[in-house]
Amino acid sequence: MRWALVKVSLAVTAMVVVAFAVPLGLVIREMARDRAFSNAEREAAAVAPALSITTDRDQLERVVASAGSDAGMAVHLPAGDGQEALELGRRRAAEADIAAVRKLGRASTTGVPGGSTLLQPVALSTGKIAVVEVYVPESDVTNGVGTAWAVLAAVGVALILGSVAVADRLGVRMVRPAQRLVEGAHDLGEGRLGARVPEEGPTELRLAAVAFNSMADQVVQLLANERELAADLSHRLRTPLTVLRLNTASLGEGPAADQTRTAVEQLEREVDTIIRTAREAKPQTAAAGPGAGCDAAEVVRERMAFWSALAEDEGRKWRVAGADRPVRIPVARADLAAALDALLGNVFRHTPEGTAFAVDVHNGEDAVIVLVSDAGSGIPDPEAAMARGRGSGSDGSTGLGLDIVRRLAESTGGDVRIGSSVLGGTEVRIWIQLDGRAPASGGHRQVRRRRPGRLAAVYHRSRSH
Repeated sequence: MRWALVKVSLAVTAMVVVAFAVPLGLVIREMARDRAFSNAEREAAAVAPALSITTDRDQLERVVASAGSDAGMAVHLPAGDGQEALELGRRRAAEADIAAVRKLGRASTTGVPGGSTLLQPVALSTGKIAVVEVYVPESDVTNGVGTAWAVLAAVGVALILGSVAVADRLGVRMVRPAQRLVEGAHDLGEGRLGARVPEEGPTELRLAAVAFNSMADQVVQLLANERELAADLSHRLRTPLTVLRLNTASLGEGPAADQTRTAVEQLEREVDTIIRTAREAKPQTAAAGPGAGCDAAEVVRERMAFWSALAEDEGRKWRVAGADRPVRIPVARADLAAALDALLGNVFRHTPEGTAFAVDVHNGEDAVIVLVSDAGSGIPDPEAAMARGRGSGSDGSTGLGLDIVRRLAESTGGDVRIGSSVLGGTEVRIWIQLDGRAPASGGHRQVRRRRPGRLAAVYHRSRSH
């Protein structure tokens, strides 16, 4: 917008300067020409009285000399009454032009080498017509014209530069509020909820800034309301959890009782974490620093140890691969554990007892793939299953489990895919980018993803086996 205003101002001012400067320059040139020939007419008029009185050569030479222009003036006297034709001074005009002026009896100008001549007819006492020739050099005709053109050009350039400077300042005044609006929108999209835009500038941009600030306030209020709602809903779970914790005391001893009590304690901790996070946590606006994250292999081993007991009770075969050595990922330990629990919980919830499942970890140079596969009947519509809140339609399905997994992967610049596993059922592939930048919170964004060739080859070889 700024450069567009400058270009428009430059074009308009240039056209105005040309429209006025060129005609004015032509007028100045014409005025200089008129001035030069007016001077020539005055010189010719100074000689005319003497010609009307006498035609004596000596007297006329003194008159021409007294006029001070003997070098540029010539007098042409016709022959008559026994007197030969007489010419005083240097003749520059052609004989035919002199004869034409003498015949017509009116002044005229004619071009000669180096300039022009004014031919002025003068009536003699004898009734004959003499012609006074006054030479007008080209330098006299153009005297001051070049200076005038230079002044006009300088004034035109000054006007153009001034208009460009004014347009640039106006453009800055208009563009700066727009840039601030763009920066505010970018900051708000990155999760900096305190971003606001100064309400200044042109009326339209000022109204846009007011609308943006109002929208930002509403976003902050909506997020605060959602956090409070999440905290309140989580707080309601404490009562049934207390009942469960009291009931676990009557289960006695044994692996199943210990696992039940451990699960209830973990659930209580998770509820407390949700309440505390919902009311205290602020949107994360920066990527995790060096050293942040967790060991994916360790988390996989820990969660599989938890779910293996239930798998033995239901007669399920299970397998873990790739978790025998450390695999660092830029994901919080609790987030990865929650994602694995969501996927493994779906396996136990939506497949019959005895259905086998497996968890594989593939480590690459710039990405890590976590595969959770089962031997169930598969998912008929993977795209619908990824939709937040839709669920599978069965009892107890909220549709939030896969959304948790998707948000975890996209926070690193990766993604989640659902396909068919080598076991014959569903395979959920979590692609965790090691060097990707996390997208802003508060919305789904398209993230540029890279596919490392070495990791993809390992992944396909693992599937073929």
